[in-house]
Amino acid sequence: MRGLRVLPGSPARIGVHWDGEATSFALFSAHATAVELCLFETADARFEAERLPLPERTGDVWHGRFPAIRPGQVYGYRVHGRFAPQEGHRFNAHKLLVDPYAQAITGALAWSDALFGHDPAQPDAPDPRDSAPCMPRAVVVDPRFDWGDDRPPRTPWSRSVLYECHVKGFTQRHPDVSPEQRGRYLGLASPPVVEHLLALGVTALSLLPIQHACIDAHLARLGLPNYWGYNTLGFFAPDARFASGSRGEQVRECKQMVKSLHAAGLEVLIDVVYNHTPEGPPRGPMLSLRGVDNASYYRLRPGDPGEYVDFTGCGNSLNVSHPRVLQLVLDSLRHWVTEFHVDGFRFDLAPVLARDPEAFQRFGRFFEIVRQDPVLAPVKLIAEPWDLGAGGYQLGQFPLGWTEWNGRYRDGVRRAWRGDPGLIGELATRLAGSSDVFDSARGPLASVNFVTCHDGMTLADLVTYARKHNEANGEEGRDGPHDDSHNWGVEGPTRSLRVSKRRERARRNLIATLAFSQGVPMLSHGDELGRTQRGNNNAYCQDNEISWTDWSLDDDGRAFLGFVQRALRLRHANAVFRRRRFFANGDGSEVRWLRRDGEEATPADWESGALACVALWIPAAAADPADEAGRPAAAETVLLLVNPDAHAHAFTLPAPARPGVWHELLNSACETRRRLDKSVVLAPWSLALLAHREPS
Repeated sequence: MRGLRVLPGSPARIGVHWDGEATSFALFSAHATAVELCLFETADARFEAERLPLPERTGDVWHGRFPAIRPGQVYGYRVHGRFAPQEGHRFNAHKLLVDPYAQAITGALAWSDALFGHDPAQPDAPDPRDSAPCMPRAVVVDPRFDWGDDRPPRTPWSRSVLYECHVKGFTQRHPDVSPEQRGRYLGLASPPVVEHLLALGVTALSLLPIQHACIDAHLARLGLPNYWGYNTLGFFAPDARFASGSRGEQVRECKQMVKSLHAAGLEVLIDVVYNHTPEGPPRGPMLSLRGVDNASYYRLRPGDPGEYVDFTGCGNSLNVSHPRVLQLVLDSLRHWVTEFHVDGFRFDLAPVLARDPEAFQRFGRFFEIVRQDPVLAPVKLIAEPWDLGAGGYQLGQFPLGWTEWNGRYRDGVRRAWRGDPGLIGELATRLAGSSDVFDSARGPLASVNFVTCHDGMTLADLVTYARKHNEANGEEGRDGPHDDSHNWGVEGPTRSLRVSKRRERARRNLIATLAFSQGVPMLSHGDELGRTQRGNNNAYCQDNEISWTDWSLDDDGRAFLGFVQRALRLRHANAVFRRRRFFANGDGSEVRWLRRDGEEATPADWESGALACVALWIPAAAADPADEAGRPAAAETVLLLVNPDAHAHAFTLPAPARPGVWHELLNSACETRRRLDKSVVLAPWSLALLAHREPS
């Protein structure tokens, strides 16, 4: 490899790019004194075969162009500079570094003390050991791919139903997916899986992180994996865990997954973690950014640059207030849209991106740049609207064009349906779109409604366990959030028919509430199949049957799946559930809340807390006549009867001005489809959806 010809290249495009003639390398580091490109003869070679200095520095970008370097070349960096931790500088050229802009990564991280940039015995001194044998490496990628006539589905928010999904966990146990594709990108886009998703009624997959992640030190000590992947090492690289290989296969197969899902009309959104990195606190390992330019990439504590500001609980926070770090985030987002054709992003701990310098800024630089960017502005943008810093809970505070995971929806709906007293008003507010959380300019579609997600119990566990059972995580049950769960009389699996029926009804209530609420519904993968994690509500380190979806169904399981499918079909068929604006208060032309006697609920009824149940009447005229794309939207008048009480209640049905009959479309307590006249009795802990139709 010696004698490679090197050209100056250009600083204009950071990263590594093969253009068919040569490979260009460019790396930002404001405080480095030299940058070496390390070339490996094989992916598993312990040390590099050649070190080549990047010959040019333009401003703070180091760059060079190499005609002899081709796709498939395995490489890393060594960056020289001062090791002065108390000043924020931690350069150590003994440490091999992963390119922050790597488009593919090969090899696993092997945890060792050699990964640390500092001497463990003397934290202010550099460690002299070479970390190359322990490190994953970047791979030069040929970006060419035949997209054919691929087009993004561009499903309007009003017609969207999200499905949060783990690439491996969803397909690893699917009997009809070929063994070589189970747990991989191609398995997720295989015909049996696509058929299930379309029959279910979802429109978009919201994938847990597929950017290349690595294991945490404490998990490595416990012998556990980082299954979820919220520990991103490569912001531009698809995770090789889900591919048949790691030398570029992950890039091709991820693109093929998106192309196949698009062909079925399904959008692909990905979870992104731009708030922290796997390098952890200041005395954590040196894997990439810390060794490239610690003082630029991380938020240093004011007055004490040897320490970090940590808004994430993970030991560090990316310094997105620095222009080049903000550029890395934006370049990564554009890369996933232009190169992988993804349709949107869910931002983990999103307030971190808007802290400028420390307080959350609703109209900060990140939001303004995204809003004006022709590549990013059209895609779906979803915020997890909280982080662990001061003032970190920012639900409802994101700008126009963003949607947010609505944690108040999750908590309120769970508590109301488990029978907590005095929450009928809370449940009504969530059904109506959470106008107390989001301003009128954003409307109900700013709310991503969910009752379960990856973080917490599955739907089946939510009604089976009253407490978490996280023993398998190796932390003696200290980890994991508190779920508003309810076991309905017995902790864990039971043979009691009475308890089982109550649990089944509770699941149906939660699913139907989700389907018929204003806003954007999101299901967690496998909930429709009764997926259980055996009470584990923090299965981030369980890459096994605790997390993997079991596709085998008994008669009760098939009945529940049919219920979920029917609830979503009813949502898709009726535009009254998909409004872009909040209901107007006043004359009842858009919505009426009725007591069980058929009379409209008064402010005094709501304030007294005496309402045990309620009915939501929405006339067909309240629906938007067309969706965001201008397509006509069919609608019919509905009455949603909600009884989260432990007693049965009789409802007097209202008589609309137009002649007709109330038809029962869905009932969480029974399978009947009745025609109703003047009243109906609703079973304890149940709901029913009625539609008013003219006589045939």
